[in-house]
Order: sequence, then structure tokens, then C-alpha cells
Amino acid sequence: MFAIAAVDASLLGMPLDPVVAGYVYAYRSRFLVYVIMASAGSALGSSLLYFIGYKGGEVLLEKRISKERFDRIRQSFDRHEFWALMFPAMLPPPFPFKVFVLAAAVFEMKFEHFLVAIFAGRFVRFTLLALLTLKFGPEVVSITAMLVHKHLTALALAVIAALGIWVVIRRIRRPKLAV
Repeated sequence: MFAIAAVDASLLGMPLDPVVAGYVYAYRSRFLVYVIMASAGSALGSSLLYFIGYKGGEVLLEKRISKERFDRIRQSFDRHEFWALMFPAMLPPPFPFKVFVLAAAVFEMKFEHFLVAIFAGRFVRFTLLALLTLKFGPEVVSITAMLVHKHLTALALAVIAALGIWVVIRRIRRPKLAV
């Protein structure tokens, strides 16, 4: 599981969700081990893209996305770099997660924070996948993939809205400094 997740996260995209679901369904008592291994492998495999991005990925990133999107991602990383990487790590394919991995390197996110953000995001994603697989069987992967593909825009907007609500609540609860 670790090796498959590492290869998936590096440069070669592989169907990781069905593999995780298959292992979880076949060996139910070890589901947490598979979740941890897939999350750790994904974080480690993403390191290759991080180092590519760190050595000159700004040019590569600017070729892949528009200037407006580049600026939005930069603002996101400037404000909350951990969350700007963790939330995309939770989303299943076809979400373009590798763009955010490159962006983390381009915007010089600390490598330790990078690994923890990816591990945390993938852990949430694979835990949800494992629990759904245990409840409904491995067919949940194909059903979820179809729904995500069909409603990708709505899903992305929901994640952005949740992040916005979290930021607003955090600012409201932040103690005011006395002047």
C-alpha cells in the first residue's frame, strides 16, 4: 500500500482509491493500517514533485495554470499554507492535487509542514473511504468517483465555502488586542 501510494503521488497517477478500498474490504480488521500506509506513502511520494517545484517549478506551474489561478493559489498559501495544501489533499481524483503540491514548493512551504499537511489530508480522505467501504462495500469507490466527476464544481465550491466559513469563525473568535 505504501509503495503504490508513493508511486501514485509522485509522477505516475494510479487508481489508488480502488486499491485502498479493496484491501480494506478484504482485511477489515487492518483498515487503519492501510489508511496510515496510503497516507504516508502519498506524503512521501509527493516529495519528488516538491523538490522539482523547489528547483524551478514556478515556470512549470505558470505553464499549467492561468495567471489568475496562480495568484489565487499564492494568496491562499500566503494566508494559510497548511490548510491550502491539506484541503486539496482530501479531495479525490480528478481534482488536480499535483498543482497544489508544486505550488507548496514554489511558495517555499517548509518541508516538514508539507509532509504533515499531505499526510493529514490523505488520512482524512482514506479514513472516509475506508469507513464507507466497510459500510457499503468496495462499490462505493465507483459510485463516489461518478458523483465527484459529475459534480466537481459543486464539490470544489463546497470546500472553498467551508474554508471561508472556518476563516471567518476564526477571525471572529480571535481575541482583540488592547491598544
